[in-house]
Amino acid sequence: MKKMILTVTSAVMALSLAACGSTQAAASSSSDASASASASAAEQHLILAISPDYPPYDDLTTDGKVTGFDVDMADWLFTWLNANGYNVSYEWKQMSFDTIVSAVQTGQVDLGVAGFTYNAERKVLFSNPYYTEYQVAMVPTDSAITSLDDLKGKKIGVQMGTNAEKLANQIENAKVTSIEDNSIVVETLKSGGVDAAIMGNAVATKYAATGDYKILDGYLEKSGNYIIAAEGNTAVMDMMNKAIDAFTASDDYKTMTTKWFSAAD
Repeated sequence: MKKMILTVTSAVMALSLAACGSTQAAASSSSDASASASASAAEQHLILAISPDYPPYDDLTTDGKVTGFDVDMADWLFTWLNANGYNVSYEWKQMSFDTIVSAVQTGQVDLGVAGFTYNAERKVLFSNPYYTEYQVAMVPTDSAITSLDDLKGKKIGVQMGTNAEKLANQIENAKVTSIEDNSIVVETLKSGGVDAAIMGNAVATKYAATGDYKILDGYLEKSGNYIIAAEGNTAVMDMMNKAIDAFTASDDYKTMTTKWFSAAD
């Protein structure tokens, strides 16, 4: 009888312990699921708009991948963010430059990373600057145009939606041709469709290095380069500004600007 009682008691205790273990496992599983859900909620995935027709800022490799200073910079920024407590990923979306601002404003993309210069009319948030750009005029090497004053009344090619377009329209009697793709602006200049083209100095320097073009002395505008976000999207912009400040203060910044812009400096 005692043996029977002991056996029953042991069985009850075993069942009790098993139930307790099951409860603890369930609680642990629930806690893990909660933590996982919390981590998932903290993740951010951002879509970055780029116009890969503006080397050395933005370009395409022969196999169609985006490349350039902006691409290397974005890789650095997001690597820094994820190493400093953020949980964020990103992807590129190729667009024509003149459509990026509206895509940012309407939430089709989160950020515009395409060598933007400041223009209050764009109605977007501008990041801290990450480089300094000068808007210059470029002409064929054999052109009779020798100064910025000579641009008056001339045919000028610019990329649509850029500050260069605004500046060209301020030149007295200039006949401005706005083109979606900046590489086609240069081709139009080469073929004689326009007398001059206005663009950033780093971009013009890259084309002038071919020997087919020359850059006129002086510049039409000096501005920083910025990342843009929709007005009100301050959380994302604050995050990006922290990364940009870290980037411009780093040794990598000098290495990267030398790699992409040394000829323009």
